[in-house]
Amino acid sequence: MAQILVFQHGKVGPVRLGATLRDHGFKLDIRKVAKPNDPDPVPPNLDDYQGVVSLGGPQHANESPASVGPWMDAEIELIKEAHQRELPLVGICLGHQLIARALGGTVDIAESPEWGFTKVSLGVPGQTESMLGGMPWDTMQFQSHRDIVAEAPPGATVLASSANCPNQIMKIGHRTLGFQLHFEADQEAIRYFRDTDAELMQAAGYDPSRFDADLETHYPRFAQVADRLCVNMATYLFPFHALTTA
Repeated sequence: MAQILVFQHGKVGPVRLGATLRDHGFKLDIRKVAKPNDPDPVPPNLDDYQGVVSLGGPQHANESPASVGPWMDAEIELIKEAHQRELPLVGICLGHQLIARALGGTVDIAESPEWGFTKVSLGVPGQTESMLGGMPWDTMQFQSHRDIVAEAPPGATVLASSANCPNQIMKIGHRTLGFQLHFEADQEAIRYFRDTDAELMQAAGYDPSRFDADLETHYPRFAQVADRLCVNMATYLFPFHALTTA
């Protein structure tokens, strides 16, 4: 069975992306590398994997090993390896930022954090990118971040942006994709962010009393688009490696 390495940095796992990948026959090796006191080990290499997913988390991509532990540097090395070997590689939020850092981009603190459903717009490259097929040119996507990819890695194509984040989605090479937005989240995950992100919500100017109305208004369409993105990845992105190595 095909196996995908998943780096989990916080409480929220791969959620809808993980469910879609499992539905398409993939086995997930989820490593909770930042788990306090008893972290899962980072694999020494990617010989046993046909793809990598790096999820979000409360850490900052520029933190030192002294503050977060040795897992971040080890993960960055595997991100480099996955990209060099042209394995499918997907980063979400922190994972998006770690890909940027690993491949020569820069990560910085945004002037205005984003929290909640915000409009994400596809540029012309995004409008013609097959991996984003079915995603509207303008769509409300769930955000929860203070840091941004300030400078994309050399050779990257920025596919989408928002008002406060110029790099919402990027592609580097053929099989490396980074998403600042949380397309993997379901309602339970979004409610978890609501319950734990009070400081970030305040910094972003988000009024928590809007939450239930925003969820009711935007979640149904968000979920449709997010499911389409997950299916696109399961059917177009990850199988390519299996086909080329058969």
